[in-house]
Amino acid sequence: MSAKIIDGKAFAAGLKGRVSEETARLKREHGLVPGLATVLVGTDPASEVYVRNKNKTAEAVGFKSVSHHLPETASEAEVLEMVRALNADRGVHGILVQMPLPKQVREAAVLDTLDPAKDVDALTPTNAGLLLSGRAKLVSCTPMGVMMLLKEYVGDIAGMDALVIGRSLLFGKPAAQLLLAANATVTMAHSKTRDLPAVARRADILVAAIGRPEYVKGDWVKPGATVIDVGINRVDTPDGKYKIVGDVAYDEVAKVAGAITPVPGGVGAMTIVCLMRNTLIAACEQTGVAIPAI
Repeated sequence: MSAKIIDGKAFAAGLKGRVSEETARLKREHGLVPGLATVLVGTDPASEVYVRNKNKTAEAVGFKSVSHHLPETASEAEVLEMVRALNADRGVHGILVQMPLPKQVREAAVLDTLDPAKDVDALTPTNAGLLLSGRAKLVSCTPMGVMMLLKEYVGDIAGMDALVIGRSLLFGKPAAQLLLAANATVTMAHSKTRDLPAVARRADILVAAIGRPEYVKGDWVKPGATVIDVGINRVDTPDGKYKIVGDVAYDEVAKVAGAITPVPGGVGAMTIVCLMRNTLIAACEQTGVAIPAI
């Protein structure tokens, strides 16, 4: 028996449609057009692609999209000046500073300067603290996408054993908080975890976000478990090309799991659309308009 495929691409398309509809309604009823500003420092090829896709999606759903590109040599002071200007711009409701940043610019300094109300990646200490206390309006995009997929494909996860492999600020830590808020029993694992395969075999929900290609094997997985693969890894092939794989050895895990996200077409498809959802929520919060249920 092979696992049910969790189709993030299809779910993301539906969510994108709902964001578009609500954006049109906000403009029609309130004269409100959500504004998203991206800041890219340097010329990292992957970051350039991500930012281009975010701007393209913002325009597609009806947002005002503004892109700022600073050179690789930009000083920390110049980046912080840009962030402060966007904080003050009332036409910008969401700000995304693309990571990673050049070595001369401290990520912590940027996050400490960014207005939490416009932090649509939900990475500032304020938003991390609000998530911990169960009061967050803006939630980190990829973890929120994962929770939406679990709700759609698994339903109520209360009481289930959930394992998050990876403890990053961007995904692992907020994902654990969201799973806990949904009443799962949560374990966080990482590179220092002893006997990780044995820990993994206890999980009803296994979330892999460790950044290692095809790291989680079939014999790590409890039969019938739901496997969420957050990894996106570029792997060279013998013909001199490359393929994109996740953190899970898909072919062997799919034979054991009850449900699984593919790579590509799974979690990754959700991230940018959840960013648009956050921007819509931020725009409503900042202008006193009721937040729609999307």
